Amino acid sequence: MLTLVRALPLLALCALPALASPAVADTPYDLADFAHVRKFDAHVHANSDSTAFLEQARADGFELLSINVDYPDFPPIDRQRDIALALAARDPARFHWATTFSMQGFGKSGWLKRVETRLQTDVARGAVAVKIWKNVGMIEKDADGRFIMLDDPRLAPVAETVQHLGVPLIDHQGEPYNCWLPLSEMTTENDREYFRNHPKYYAWLHPELPRYETLMAVRDRFVEAHPHLRFIGAHMASLEWSVDRLAEFLDRHPGTTVDLAARMSQVQYQSLRDYKHVRDFFIRYQDRLLYGTDLTHEPGADNKAFRREAHAVWTSDWRYLATGVTQRIDNLDADVPGLRLPRAVIDKLYYRNAVQVFGLHEPSH
Repeated sequence: MLTLVRALPLLALCALPALASPAVADTPYDLADFAHVRKFDAHVHANSDSTAFLEQARADGFELLSINVDYPDFPPIDRQRDIALALAARDPARFHWATTFSMQGFGKSGWLKRVETRLQTDVARGAVAVKIWKNVGMIEKDADGRFIMLDDPRLAPVAETVQHLGVPLIDHQGEPYNCWLPLSEMTTENDREYFRNHPKYYAWLHPELPRYETLMAVRDRFVEAHPHLRFIGAHMASLEWSVDRLAEFLDRHPGTTVDLAARMSQVQYQSLRDYKHVRDFFIRYQDRLLYGTDLTHEPGADNKAFRREAHAVWTSDWRYLATGVTQRIDNLDADVPGLRLPRAVIDKLYYRNAVQVFGLHEPSH
């Protein structure tokens, strides 16, 4: 049993900036406010040791959580860790990271001990969360050829290790609901493009893959089996297609949070059809949502082009969430009005919730 525990800073929220006067607090932010409001992108992947990501985050007022992932298209996880440590050393107040572990050797002697040691070491070196990727459930198989699911009893000790280390578990379970639909029935162009270009992850083409509802039920059983584990459902817990389904998940599991990474267009698809319903969802669950993008800085990328992309994504999301500005969303081929969420909601979504969930102190700038 591991004994290293990361205690949450109980005074962290008290150290945050004082609330504005009622008159100001009732006025939503505008485009100009983007430059000075403190923000936190809770789901990115810094896979390059270039400082370009940090530089753009600094220019746009963001802190970053870079998430290491056991994903074959990314650098090896040891390399991801080295990059995270180097960037965190450059700007520890702005750059944070989440560790992960390899599924290689799962079920064999020594695997669990290696995972426990790695996680304990990485948290001691500054990791603020642990990530489990969609390979658990959709790719990895056991010795009998069966998919290894998140609620496999052999993964329970890993969940217990994460809990004892005192950090959250970030889980990418399954895929967007669109993954199980033909391309012609998908609701967003970004999903059509991704699954067209990544057919091995496209469940519509692979009936041997677990069904969507099977993966959602597995995730729910896992959360129920570990009620004291701080659980973050990446990508809106793969319930991005319905704020009602996501609300049900959050209601059933009051200790969970979700991030919005790479799912903004699915939210916008819904708000085009029922603006008030989606806006009310954000207000009701304002304490349970983390802003995130899934921006990925790859090795060898054009740094100037990446910085332009990051700025464009961040400012587009700000227009949608914080202001009432209407903008063209190419993924929907539609003009989408902004939700114009209250300042207090934006402050939580963009910063305060992340500070609390990841146990971070307010940085001094």
